[in-house]
Amino acid sequence: MTIKTTSFSYPYSSATAVAQALGTIDKESQGVVLPIHVATTYIRGADNSYPTGNVYSRADNPTYKPVEQLLCQLEQGEQALLFSSGMAAATSVFLALQPGDHVIVPHIMYWALRHWLLNFAKDWGLQFSFVDMTQLHLVKQAMQPGKTKLVWLETPGNPLWTISDITEIVALAHQADAWVAVDSTCATPILSQPLALGADIVMHSATKYLNGHSDVIAGALITAADHPYWQRIRSIRAQLGAVPSPHDAAQLLRGMRTLHLRVKAACENALFLAEQLQQHPQIKAVLYPGLPNFAGYEVACKQMSGGFGGMLSIQVEGGEAAAIHVAANTKLWKRATSLGGVESLIEHRASVEGAGTPCPSDLLRLSAGIEDKHELLADLLQALPSR
Repeated sequence: MTIKTTSFSYPYSSATAVAQALGTIDKESQGVVLPIHVATTYIRGADNSYPTGNVYSRADNPTYKPVEQLLCQLEQGEQALLFSSGMAAATSVFLALQPGDHVIVPHIMYWALRHWLLNFAKDWGLQFSFVDMTQLHLVKQAMQPGKTKLVWLETPGNPLWTISDITEIVALAHQADAWVAVDSTCATPILSQPLALGADIVMHSATKYLNGHSDVIAGALITAADHPYWQRIRSIRAQLGAVPSPHDAAQLLRGMRTLHLRVKAACENALFLAEQLQQHPQIKAVLYPGLPNFAGYEVACKQMSGGFGGMLSIQVEGGEAAAIHVAANTKLWKRATSLGGVESLIEHRASVEGAGTPCPSDLLRLSAGIEDKHELLADLLQALPSR
């Protein structure tokens, strides 16, 4: 009997890379789990240099390195930076621009960032065009060659799960000499790699799927190449002190070890729920990129592999009151803000976003966890108002 063997070489598959955290062993103890470095400052060498490259933890810490290296492999990037939150990572991309620069952003996007752009970034002097990124001709019309410096994408787009064509938008942006940054939080690097599609920077709210256990706040940026714009982002992180604690970085790495398993389970649950709920008479619409009748399905098939994500939204017959009734009466689904954890969450998004939200008032945002899919469905159905 001949036993087939596989020769391993770097880089490993995503599943192996995350499960073993790149297989790094602590050199001093030979521990399979790396130590947490809590020191805030580091010794200079006799020649006045820093032999380890570490100066001060506001700029760097050895505990960040394994996570950043793992993210680089998953996203096929050159360098990565951990941040204290997803918002810290995202806003640093905009703060690295200059007053007067023009930026194109999605009309539908993560509300907290949209709020920051409208209420703070404008004061910084940035100019914005909010565009339906699913319509390439509108993106092209919004381009201002010589003035547009950044195109910010979010795909799938929260909370309608719109899909933007990364490859096509990159071509339009680069023709105008603009950078492209992609918020890929909900796709995760397991399902999509925007840098491989031509984007310059990819962003993750690591609080969500990367950590996956609702117990860490963190963010991350990964770049396709080192360049002055990236170095400016790095400097902003250091100057603002927008870094996670060493304990949070270690906890994040621990959470990432099951990323591929959690994402697979969440995708399977979300697809099952979407397929079942779209047949229910009290559900007016199901928004999920994995449904063939969804507007972004074909583009999602092109740029996502292995699933369409664990996020979906439903619009409930009966309007806002009916939607809030459902959220208030689920038992397994937890009524809380956030997404990407192992537990399933439900949220009446318009209530959270408040005045000015483009989110429909009858919409519920669902973050499918890894529980039994039939029990999740039954819980939603029993929460629907009786007719």
